[in-house]
Amino acid sequence: MKKDQMTPGRRALLRAATVFGLAAAAGCSGTERPTTPRPTASSGAAAGGPPAARALKPSAYRLQPMAGQGPPHAARALPRVRRKPILRMDGQGRSMFLTFDDGPDPRYTPGILRTLREYDVHATFFVCGEMAVDNKDLLREMAGDGHLIGNHTWTHPLLPKMSRSAMREEIERTCEVVEDAVGEPPAWFRAPYGAWNRNAFQLGADLGMEPLAWTVDTLDWTEPGTASIIRRVRAGAGPGVVVLSHDAGGDRSQSVEALRTYLPELIDGGYRLTVPSRYGT
Repeated sequence: MKKDQMTPGRRALLRAATVFGLAAAAGCSGTERPTTPRPTASSGAAAGGPPAARALKPSAYRLQPMAGQGPPHAARALPRVRRKPILRMDGQGRSMFLTFDDGPDPRYTPGILRTLREYDVHATFFVCGEMAVDNKDLLREMAGDGHLIGNHTWTHPLLPKMSRSAMREEIERTCEVVEDAVGEPPAWFRAPYGAWNRNAFQLGADLGMEPLAWTVDTLDWTEPGTASIIRRVRAGAGPGVVVLSHDAGGDRSQSVEALRTYLPELIDGGYRLTVPSRYGT
C-alpha cells in the first residue's frame, strides 16, 4: 500500500476529528464561553440563534425562578376585599378583644400598657400615623408586649369624602411608619368614625389588611365618666365581642382608669382577652 493511500476506516476517523475541531473552535470564538446551557423551545425560551445571544446571564436567571418553584413565602398573602367590616370575632374559648384608637399618646397609652401588662393580656391598638411618627418607642413597646398594631389612617379623616389617591396616602403612610418602627406592616385596618366605602375596603386589602370595626362602643371619646365606660363594657361583654376604646384624641384619663376596673372583672368572669388572628372569618 502506498504512503498516501488510506483505508476507509482511517479516512472516517480523520473526518470525525476535523468536525470536532471545527465545533470546538466555534465555541471559543467569543470573548467569553457561555456558562449556562442553551435555552430550548421546551424551556419557554426561543430556540435557534447562537447560544451567547439567547442565554440569560447567570445572575438574571437565578432571579427568575420557574413558575411554581419560587421560594416559600415570596409574596405576602392578601385578604379578600370585603363589602363590610368585621364586627365580631370568633369567641371560641370565651375570647374577647379590646381595641384602642387614635394613639399612641405619651400621656395615656403608657398607663393602658401597664395595666395590660399587669394582667398579662393583649390588645389591639389602631394608631394614627401623625401620632405614631413621633412616638415610635411606644409602638415598639406595644409590639414587644405582644399587642397588635393596626392602621387608623394618618390624620383621622372621613374617608368617604376623600379621593382614592388621597385615601391611599393616608393609609399607606401609616403602614410605613408602623413597619419602620416594629419591622412589619399592620395586618388590620379601622376606618375613622367607622365610615367605610368601596375604596377603603379595596385599598386596605391591597395593603394586606383586614377591616375591623367593633361590637361594643364605650363612647369614652365623649368623656362620659369612668363609671359609664365600665357599665358599657360590663353590659356588652360576651364571647367574640370587640370593645372600642381610645388612648388619644382628648383627655383619656377616664379610659385609663376604667380599664383598671373592668379588665380584672372580665378575667374573673372567664373571658380570655386576646388579639385577632391574622385574617378574620
